[in-house]
Amino acid sequence: MSNTAINPKPTLSVAVLSGKGGVGKTNLALNLGYALYKTGHKLLLMDFDIGLANIDVLMGLSPEKNLQDLFQPDTEASDVVYPIEENGFDFLPSASGVPELLEMDDDMREALFGKLNLTFNSYDYLFLDLGAGISQTVLSVASMSHMPILIVTPEPTSLTDSYAVIKVLNTQYGLTDFNVLVNQIDAANEGKLTFDRLNGACGRFLGIELNYLGGVHSDPSVPEAVRRQTPLMKFAPRCKAAQDILNAAVKIHRYRQNNEDRLKQEHVLRKIAAPQS
Repeated sequence: MSNTAINPKPTLSVAVLSGKGGVGKTNLALNLGYALYKTGHKLLLMDFDIGLANIDVLMGLSPEKNLQDLFQPDTEASDVVYPIEENGFDFLPSASGVPELLEMDDDMREALFGKLNLTFNSYDYLFLDLGAGISQTVLSVASMSHMPILIVTPEPTSLTDSYAVIKVLNTQYGLTDFNVLVNQIDAANEGKLTFDRLNGACGRFLGIELNYLGGVHSDPSVPEAVRRQTPLMKFAPRCKAAQDILNAAVKIHRYRQNNEDRLKQEHVLRKIAAPQS
């Protein structure tokens, strides 16, 4: 490989996904991103929950353009990126119920990300809020990212669905590095106990060990921030859930620091991995 860095920033791509809906995935993606921005990092939050895009609703935004417009030859990435905060917290919106996005194949995703690559390189972090479940789009984009993060809750259905996501990404795409953030916990040890159940199943049946990013407490400030269409980290930065999110953001930043040399030699989003037979 050439000594010239491909990704000189370097940018860490983070895919935020979940086995089932309703676990707070999008809210955590937004607030993890805001926490990293507030500690001095440039971050692009990309809504890639194709079909059910709602980051704009969480923040009360009405962008004029979205990912769909990037399929037009006269639309550049700079036309679509929407600033959330000054000096480095930006948003790339998607659209709901658009057939062109719902039915994207690998070639269309490659073309879309190819148009965005130079934009990605100007950020410290790229956060991709992916849809729940094991659709082809979720699996392909998760396999392209440097750091997949699974959002789970202590509910048994969340654990079983999250295991299914991990199993498919491991057995069909060869991924072995998974990070878990447990949301909606009621006690400090509930997060670790939930993680241990999922990690135990993955070790026993898949032979892989997961990385624990922590637990986020249920907190009355969370739904209030949603109602106010304001990130929790901005609305109530000292509440328990916000402190939990900040602790997880510190671990994400540490991952980037520990992998800087490797990231400099890789594209922000790697080539889509072909499913293994």
